[in-house]
Amino acid sequence: MDLLSQKFAKLGTADAPGQEVRLHISEAALSLRGDKIHDRRVDFSHGDVDAFTPVPAALDEFLEGFRAGGAQAYTEYLGSADIRSALAGRLAAFTGVSTLGADNLIITNGTQGALFLAVASMVARGTKVAVIQPDYFANRKLVEFMEGEVVPIDLAYFGNGSGAGLDLQQLEDAFKVGVKVMLFSNPNNPIGAVYSAEEVNGIARLATQYGITIIADQLYSRLLYSGEVYHHLSAEDIDPNQVLTLMGPSKTESLSGFRLGVAFGAPHIVERMEKLQAIVSLRAAGYNQAALRTWFAEPEGWIEQRIALHQAIRDGIVQRFAAARGVRIRTPQGGSYVFPRLPELTVPLGDFVHILRLQANVIVASGNQFGTRSGDSIRLNFSQDHDAALAAVDRIVEMLDRYRR
Repeated sequence: MDLLSQKFAKLGTADAPGQEVRLHISEAALSLRGDKIHDRRVDFSHGDVDAFTPVPAALDEFLEGFRAGGAQAYTEYLGSADIRSALAGRLAAFTGVSTLGADNLIITNGTQGALFLAVASMVARGTKVAVIQPDYFANRKLVEFMEGEVVPIDLAYFGNGSGAGLDLQQLEDAFKVGVKVMLFSNPNNPIGAVYSAEEVNGIARLATQYGITIIADQLYSRLLYSGEVYHHLSAEDIDPNQVLTLMGPSKTESLSGFRLGVAFGAPHIVERMEKLQAIVSLRAAGYNQAALRTWFAEPEGWIEQRIALHQAIRDGIVQRFAAARGVRIRTPQGGSYVFPRLPELTVPLGDFVHILRLQANVIVASGNQFGTRSGDSIRLNFSQDHDAALAAVDRIVEMLDRYRR
Protein backbone atom coordinates (compact mmCIF):
# COMPACT_ATOMS: atom_id res chain seq x y z
CA MET A 1 0.00 0.00 0.00
CA ASP A 2 1.44 3.38 -1.00
CA LEU A 3 1.78 6.25 1.50
CA LEU A 4 -1.32 8.10 0.30
CA SER A 5 -3.44 4.96 0.51
CA GLN A 6 -2.12 4.35 4.03
CA LYS A 7 -3.18 7.84 5.10
CA PHE A 8 -6.73 7.39 3.90
CA ALA A 9 -6.95 3.87 5.29
CA LYS A 10 -6.47 5.36 8.76
CA LEU A 11 -9.69 7.34 8.41
CA GLY A 12 -11.73 4.13 8.34
CA THR A 13 -15.14 5.67 7.67
CA ALA A 14 -16.98 2.42 6.93
CA ASP A 15 -17.48 1.53 10.61
CA ALA A 16 -17.50 5.04 12.03
CA PRO A 17 -20.52 6.20 14.06
CA GLY A 18 -23.36 7.07 11.73
CA GLN A 19 -22.05 4.75 9.01
CA GLU A 20 -23.34 1.48 10.43
CA VAL A 21 -25.66 1.01 7.46
CA ARG A 22 -22.56 0.23 5.39
CA LEU A 23 -21.88 -3.03 7.15
CA HIS A 24 -19.11 -5.50 6.52
CA ILE A 25 -20.62 -8.43 8.34
CA SER A 26 -18.44 -11.44 9.02
CA GLU A 27 -19.51 -14.97 8.20
CA ALA A 28 -19.54 -15.71 11.92
CA ALA A 29 -22.02 -12.93 12.58
CA LEU A 30 -24.21 -14.02 9.67
CA SER A 31 -24.23 -17.60 10.92
CA LEU A 32 -25.69 -16.32 14.22
CA ARG A 33 -28.25 -14.11 12.52
CA GLY A 34 -31.43 -15.62 13.94
CA ASP A 35 -34.75 -13.81 13.83
CA LYS A 36 -35.34 -10.17 14.61
CA ILE A 37 -36.83 -9.65 18.06
CA HIS A 38 -38.33 -6.26 17.20
CA ASP A 39 -39.43 -4.44 14.08
CA ARG A 40 -38.75 -0.86 15.20
CA ARG A 41 -35.21 0.24 14.51
CA VAL A 42 -33.46 2.53 16.97
CA ASP A 43 -30.25 4.12 15.75
CA PHE A 44 -28.10 5.11 18.72
CA SER A 45 -25.25 6.18 16.43
CA HIS A 46 -26.74 9.68 16.20
CA GLY A 47 -29.49 11.80 17.75
CA ASP A 48 -33.12 11.62 16.64
CA VAL A 49 -34.11 15.08 15.39
CA ASP A 50 -37.69 13.84 15.01
CA ALA A 51 -37.86 13.16 18.74
CA PHE A 52 -36.21 16.48 19.62
CA THR A 53 -37.08 19.21 17.15
CA PRO A 54 -35.10 22.45 16.81
CA VAL A 55 -36.16 25.68 18.46
CA PRO A 56 -39.02 26.92 16.23
CA ALA A 57 -37.30 30.20 15.32
CA ALA A 58 -34.48 28.29 13.57
CA LEU A 59 -36.57 27.78 10.43
CA ASP A 60 -37.73 31.40 10.46
CA GLU A 61 -34.15 32.65 10.70
CA PHE A 62 -33.04 30.31 7.93
CA LEU A 63 -35.79 31.67 5.67
CA GLU A 64 -34.79 35.23 6.52
CA GLY A 65 -31.24 34.35 5.53
CA PHE A 66 -32.50 32.86 2.30
CA ARG A 67 -34.52 36.00 1.54
CA ALA A 68 -31.46 38.15 2.20
CA GLY A 69 -29.94 36.58 -0.91
CA GLY A 70 -26.32 37.20 -1.77
CA ALA A 71 -25.59 39.20 1.38
CA GLN A 72 -26.16 36.03 3.40
CA ALA A 73 -25.10 33.48 0.79
CA TYR A 74 -21.61 34.97 0.32
CA THR A 75 -20.38 35.98 3.74
CA GLU A 76 -16.78 36.52 4.74
CA TYR A 77 -14.79 33.31 4.99
CA LEU A 78 -14.95 33.65 8.79
CA GLY A 79 -18.73 33.87 8.57
CA SER A 80 -21.28 36.67 8.72
CA ALA A 81 -19.76 39.62 10.59
CA ASP A 82 -22.94 40.57 12.44
CA ILE A 83 -23.65 36.97 13.47
CA ARG A 84 -20.07 36.56 14.69
CA SER A 85 -20.35 39.78 16.66
CA ALA A 86 -23.54 38.57 18.38
CA LEU A 87 -22.02 35.16 19.09
CA ALA A 88 -18.84 36.67 20.52
CA GLY A 89 -20.87 38.44 23.17
CA ARG A 90 -23.01 35.41 24.00
CA LEU A 91 -20.06 33.02 24.15
CA ALA A 92 -18.00 35.41 26.27
CA ALA A 93 -20.85 35.56 28.77
CA PHE A 94 -21.30 31.78 28.72
CA THR A 95 -17.64 30.85 29.12
CA GLY A 96 -16.47 33.74 31.31
CA VAL A 97 -13.88 34.84 28.75
CA SER A 98 -13.42 38.60 28.95
CA THR A 99 -11.66 39.16 25.62
CA LEU A 100 -13.54 37.55 22.77
CA GLY A 101 -13.96 39.54 19.59
CA ALA A 102 -15.66 38.72 16.32
CA ASP A 103 -12.26 38.40 14.60
CA ASN A 104 -11.24 35.69 17.07
CA LEU A 105 -14.21 33.54 16.05
CA ILE A 106 -14.90 31.49 12.93
CA ILE A 107 -18.16 29.86 11.86
CA THR A 108 -17.51 26.43 10.37
CA ASN A 109 -19.33 23.54 8.71
CA GLY A 110 -20.27 21.86 11.97
CA THR A 111 -17.96 21.33 14.92
CA GLN A 112 -16.60 18.43 12.86
CA GLY A 113 -15.47 21.03 10.32
CA ALA A 114 -14.00 23.13 13.11
CA LEU A 115 -12.10 20.10 14.41
CA PHE A 116 -10.64 19.34 10.99
CA LEU A 117 -9.57 22.95 10.43
CA ALA A 118 -8.07 23.19 13.92
CA VAL A 119 -6.04 19.97 13.69
CA ALA A 120 -4.87 20.83 10.17
CA SER A 121 -3.80 24.27 11.41
CA MET A 122 -1.77 22.90 14.31
CA VAL A 123 -0.46 19.45 13.39
CA ALA A 124 2.24 18.66 10.84
CA ARG A 125 4.38 15.58 10.22
CA GLY A 126 5.91 14.48 13.51
CA THR A 127 3.92 16.84 15.77
CA LYS A 128 3.27 15.08 19.05
CA VAL A 129 -0.35 15.40 20.16
CA ALA A 130 -1.74 14.31 23.52
CA VAL A 131 -5.06 12.61 22.76
CA ILE A 132 -7.37 11.51 25.55
CA GLN A 133 -8.77 8.01 25.30
CA PRO A 134 -11.55 7.16 25.15
CA ASP A 135 -12.59 10.33 23.35
CA TYR A 136 -14.27 11.44 20.14
CA PHE A 137 -13.48 8.98 17.36
CA ALA A 138 -12.18 11.59 14.86
CA ASN A 139 -9.50 13.01 17.16
CA ARG A 140 -6.99 10.22 16.76
CA LYS A 141 -7.81 9.72 13.08
CA LEU A 142 -7.25 13.35 12.16
CA VAL A 143 -3.93 13.54 13.99
CA GLU A 144 -2.73 10.41 12.21
CA PHE A 145 -4.00 11.69 8.86
CA MET A 146 -1.95 14.88 9.33
CA GLU A 147 1.00 12.56 10.08
CA GLY A 148 1.21 13.68 13.67
CA GLU A 149 2.19 11.35 16.49
CA VAL A 150 -0.57 10.38 18.92
CA VAL A 151 0.48 10.29 22.58
CA PRO A 152 -2.47 8.58 24.33
CA ILE A 153 -3.65 9.74 27.76
CA ASP A 154 -5.92 7.21 29.46
CA LEU A 155 -8.92 8.21 31.55
CA ALA A 156 -9.60 6.14 34.67
CA TYR A 157 -13.26 6.98 34.32
CA PHE A 158 -14.52 4.27 36.64
CA GLY A 159 -12.43 5.69 39.48
CA ASN A 160 -13.90 6.87 42.77
CA GLY A 161 -12.89 10.50 42.43
CA SER A 162 -14.75 13.36 40.83
CA GLY A 163 -14.21 14.50 37.28
CA ALA A 164 -13.24 12.50 34.22
CA GLY A 165 -10.46 10.43 35.77
CA LEU A 166 -7.55 12.34 34.22
CA ASP A 167 -4.11 11.47 35.59
CA LEU A 168 -2.32 14.83 35.63
CA GLN A 169 1.02 13.14 36.21
CA GLN A 170 0.59 11.06 33.05
CA LEU A 171 -0.33 14.25 31.21
CA GLU A 172 2.76 16.06 32.48
CA ASP A 173 4.95 13.10 31.52
CA ALA A 174 3.56 13.38 27.98
CA PHE A 175 4.23 17.10 27.89
CA LYS A 176 7.81 16.47 29.00
CA VAL A 177 8.56 14.27 25.99
CA GLY A 178 7.74 16.89 23.40
CA VAL A 179 3.96 17.08 23.07
CA LYS A 180 2.98 20.37 21.41
CA VAL A 181 -0.82 20.05 21.21
CA MET A 182 -3.50 18.51 23.43
CA LEU A 183 -6.96 17.55 22.19
CA PHE A 184 -9.91 16.63 24.41
CA SER A 185 -13.70 16.90 24.69
CA ASN A 186 -15.53 18.17 27.78
CA PRO A 187 -18.05 16.71 28.51
CA ASN A 188 -16.26 13.67 27.21
CA ASN A 189 -17.67 11.94 24.16
CA PRO A 190 -18.34 8.97 24.61
CA ILE A 191 -18.35 8.78 28.43
CA GLY A 192 -20.31 11.89 29.34
CA ALA A 193 -17.84 12.74 32.10
CA VAL A 194 -17.34 16.40 33.01
CA TYR A 195 -13.81 17.43 33.98
CA SER A 196 -13.48 18.69 37.53
CA ALA A 197 -12.14 22.09 38.55
CA GLU A 198 -8.89 20.40 39.62
CA GLU A 199 -8.52 18.69 36.25
CA VAL A 200 -9.26 21.78 34.16
CA ASN A 201 -7.00 23.92 36.33
CA GLY A 202 -4.28 21.26 36.06
CA ILE A 203 -4.52 21.21 32.27
CA ALA A 204 -4.21 25.01 32.19
CA ARG A 205 -1.27 25.01 34.61
CA LEU A 206 0.67 22.33 32.75
CA ALA A 207 -0.08 23.87 29.35
CA THR A 208 1.30 27.17 30.59
CA GLN A 209 4.37 25.54 32.09
CA TYR A 210 5.24 23.54 28.95
CA GLY A 211 3.91 25.86 26.24
CA ILE A 212 1.20 23.48 25.00
CA THR A 213 -1.68 24.58 22.76
CA ILE A 214 -5.04 23.06 23.69
CA ILE A 215 -8.00 22.24 21.44
CA ALA A 216 -10.98 22.06 23.81
CA ASP A 217 -14.09 20.49 22.25
CA GLN A 218 -16.96 21.82 24.37
CA LEU A 219 -19.81 20.81 22.08
CA TYR A 220 -22.04 19.53 24.91
CA SER A 221 -21.16 22.09 27.57
CA ARG A 222 -24.77 23.34 27.71
CA LEU A 223 -26.22 19.86 28.27
CA LEU A 224 -25.39 19.30 31.95
CA TYR A 225 -27.33 17.25 34.50
CA SER A 226 -28.19 17.46 38.19
CA GLY A 227 -26.70 20.88 38.77
CA GLU A 228 -23.29 19.85 37.42
CA VAL A 229 -20.75 22.70 37.58
CA TYR A 230 -18.77 23.22 34.38
CA HIS A 231 -15.32 24.79 34.15
CA HIS A 232 -14.28 26.40 30.87
CA LEU A 233 -10.60 26.01 30.06
CA SER A 234 -10.52 29.37 28.28
CA ALA A 235 -11.58 31.08 31.52
CA GLU A 236 -8.64 29.64 33.47
CA ASP A 237 -5.36 31.42 34.10
CA ILE A 238 -3.88 30.55 30.71
CA ASP A 239 -2.59 32.58 27.77
CA PRO A 240 -5.52 33.05 25.32
CA ASN A 241 -3.10 32.23 22.50
CA GLN A 242 -2.84 28.68 23.87
CA VAL A 243 -6.54 27.75 23.77
CA LEU A 244 -8.91 27.11 20.90
CA THR A 245 -12.48 26.25 21.94
CA LEU A 246 -14.88 24.36 19.67
CA MET A 247 -18.64 24.62 20.15
CA GLY A 248 -21.82 24.61 18.13
CA PRO A 249 -25.55 23.95 18.16
CA SER A 250 -25.97 20.20 17.83
CA LYS A 251 -27.81 17.48 19.80
CA THR A 252 -28.64 19.89 22.61
CA GLU A 253 -30.51 22.25 20.30
CA SER A 254 -31.38 19.69 17.58
CA LEU A 255 -29.65 21.86 15.00
CA SER A 256 -27.09 19.27 13.90
CA GLY A 257 -28.74 19.07 10.47
CA PHE A 258 -27.71 22.66 9.78
CA ARG A 259 -24.03 21.63 10.11
CA LEU A 260 -22.93 24.68 12.10
CA GLY A 261 -19.94 25.01 14.36
CA VAL A 262 -17.86 27.73 15.94
CA ALA A 263 -14.22 27.93 16.96
CA PHE A 264 -12.89 30.81 19.03
CA GLY A 265 -9.75 31.75 20.88
CA ALA A 266 -6.12 31.89 19.75
CA PRO A 267 -6.09 34.52 16.94
CA HIS A 268 -3.21 33.00 14.97
CA ILE A 269 -5.00 29.63 14.83
CA VAL A 270 -8.31 31.20 13.80
CA GLU A 271 -6.43 33.01 11.02
CA ARG A 272 -5.01 29.72 9.74
CA MET A 273 -8.43 28.09 9.95
CA GLU A 274 -9.89 30.92 7.87
CA LYS A 275 -7.29 30.41 5.15
CA LEU A 276 -7.92 26.68 5.08
CA GLN A 277 -11.72 27.02 5.10
CA ALA A 278 -11.41 29.42 2.14
CA ILE A 279 -9.89 26.53 0.19
CA VAL A 280 -12.02 23.67 1.55
CA SER A 281 -15.50 25.19 1.37
CA LEU A 282 -15.08 28.99 1.13
CA ARG A 283 -17.35 29.44 4.19
CA ALA A 284 -19.95 27.67 6.27
CA ALA A 285 -23.18 27.40 4.26
CA GLY A 286 -24.37 30.98 4.08
CA TYR A 287 -28.10 30.54 4.52
CA ASN A 288 -27.57 28.05 7.34
CA GLN A 289 -25.47 30.53 9.29
CA ALA A 290 -28.63 32.56 9.90
CA ALA A 291 -29.92 29.80 12.23
CA LEU A 292 -27.13 30.75 14.67
CA ARG A 293 -29.18 33.81 15.59
CA THR A 294 -31.30 31.45 17.72
CA TRP A 295 -28.33 29.93 19.57
CA PHE A 296 -28.21 31.08 23.20
CA ALA A 297 -31.39 33.03 22.40
CA GLU A 298 -33.98 30.27 22.90
CA PRO A 299 -37.30 31.01 24.62
CA GLU A 300 -37.20 31.17 28.43
CA GLY A 301 -37.18 27.69 29.93
CA TRP A 302 -36.60 25.94 26.60
CA ILE A 303 -33.07 24.70 27.30
CA GLU A 304 -34.01 23.63 30.85
CA GLN A 305 -36.85 21.52 29.50
CA ARG A 306 -34.57 19.99 26.87
CA ILE A 307 -32.08 19.01 29.58
CA ALA A 308 -34.80 17.52 31.80
CA LEU A 309 -36.10 15.35 28.96
CA HIS A 310 -32.61 14.07 28.18
CA GLN A 311 -31.93 13.38 31.85
CA ALA A 312 -35.04 11.22 32.08
CA ILE A 313 -33.85 9.11 29.15
CA ARG A 314 -30.34 8.94 30.59
CA ASP A 315 -31.60 7.74 33.96
CA GLY A 316 -33.76 5.01 32.43
CA ILE A 317 -30.92 3.72 30.26
CA VAL A 318 -28.35 3.75 33.06
CA GLN A 319 -30.77 1.94 35.36
CA ARG A 320 -31.29 -0.84 32.83
CA PHE A 321 -27.62 -1.34 32.05
CA ALA A 322 -26.63 -1.17 35.73
CA ALA A 323 -29.07 -3.97 36.49
CA ALA A 324 -27.70 -6.18 33.70
CA ARG A 325 -25.31 -8.89 34.85
CA GLY A 326 -21.68 -8.13 34.06
CA VAL A 327 -22.28 -4.64 32.63
CA ARG A 328 -20.47 -1.66 34.08
CA ILE A 329 -21.67 1.87 33.33
CA ARG A 330 -20.90 5.35 34.53
CA THR A 331 -23.75 7.86 34.78
CA PRO A 332 -23.03 10.72 32.35
CA GLN A 333 -22.71 14.17 33.92
CA GLY A 334 -23.28 15.88 30.59
CA GLY A 335 -23.78 15.29 26.89
CA SER A 336 -26.02 12.72 25.24
CA TYR A 337 -23.91 9.55 25.34
CA VAL A 338 -23.57 6.45 27.51
CA PHE A 339 -20.61 4.10 27.22
CA PRO A 340 -21.36 0.78 28.94
CA ARG A 341 -18.59 -1.76 29.36
CA LEU A 342 -19.90 -5.17 28.38
CA PRO A 343 -19.23 -8.59 29.93
CA GLU A 344 -17.12 -11.10 28.05
CA LEU A 345 -19.01 -12.34 25.02
CA THR A 346 -18.89 -15.48 22.91
CA VAL A 347 -18.38 -13.38 19.77
CA PRO A 348 -16.01 -10.47 19.00
CA LEU A 349 -17.38 -7.02 19.76
CA GLY A 350 -17.56 -6.09 16.08
CA ASP A 351 -19.72 -9.14 15.39
CA PHE A 352 -21.91 -8.37 18.39
CA VAL A 353 -22.53 -4.84 17.10
CA HIS A 354 -23.61 -6.32 13.77
CA ILE A 355 -25.76 -8.94 15.50
CA LEU A 356 -27.53 -6.19 17.45
CA ARG A 357 -28.53 -4.62 14.17
CA LEU A 358 -29.61 -7.88 12.56
CA GLN A 359 -31.46 -9.42 15.49
CA ALA A 360 -32.45 -6.55 17.80
CA ASN A 361 -32.86 -3.82 15.17
CA VAL A 362 -30.58 -1.58 17.23
CA ILE A 363 -27.56 0.33 15.92
CA VAL A 364 -24.73 1.24 18.30
CA ALA A 365 -21.11 2.31 17.85
CA SER A 366 -18.27 -0.03 18.71
CA GLY A 367 -16.09 1.21 21.58
CA ASN A 368 -12.83 0.63 19.74
CA GLN A 369 -13.69 3.66 17.60
CA PHE A 370 -13.02 5.82 20.66
CA GLY A 371 -9.81 4.40 22.05
CA THR A 372 -7.42 1.49 21.76
CA ARG A 373 -8.52 0.14 25.15
CA SER A 374 -12.28 0.34 24.62
CA GLY A 375 -12.84 -2.85 22.67
CA ASP A 376 -15.25 -4.09 25.35
CA SER A 377 -17.64 -1.10 25.23
CA ILE A 378 -20.38 0.34 23.05
CA ARG A 379 -21.56 3.94 22.65
CA LEU A 380 -25.18 4.99 22.56
CA ASN A 381 -26.46 8.47 21.77
CA PHE A 382 -29.55 8.73 23.95
CA SER A 383 -31.01 11.84 22.32
CA GLN A 384 -33.91 9.64 21.20
CA ASP A 385 -37.59 9.03 21.72
CA HIS A 386 -37.86 8.11 25.41
CA ASP A 387 -39.91 4.92 25.13
CA ALA A 388 -38.19 3.67 22.00
CA ALA A 389 -34.73 4.18 23.55
CA LEU A 390 -35.58 2.28 26.73
CA ALA A 391 -37.18 -0.56 24.77
CA ALA A 392 -34.08 -0.77 22.57
CA VAL A 393 -31.82 -1.02 25.62
CA ASP A 394 -33.98 -3.85 26.92
CA ARG A 395 -33.31 -5.63 23.63
CA ILE A 396 -29.56 -5.01 23.97
CA VAL A 397 -29.63 -6.55 27.45
CA GLU A 398 -31.55 -9.52 26.06
CA MET A 399 -28.86 -10.00 23.42
CA LEU A 400 -26.14 -9.72 26.06
CA ASP A 401 -27.77 -12.57 27.94
CA ARG A 402 -27.89 -14.57 24.73
CA TYR A 403 -24.21 -14.05 23.84
CA ARG A 404 -22.63 -13.74 27.28
CA ARG A 405 -19.71 -16.12 27.80
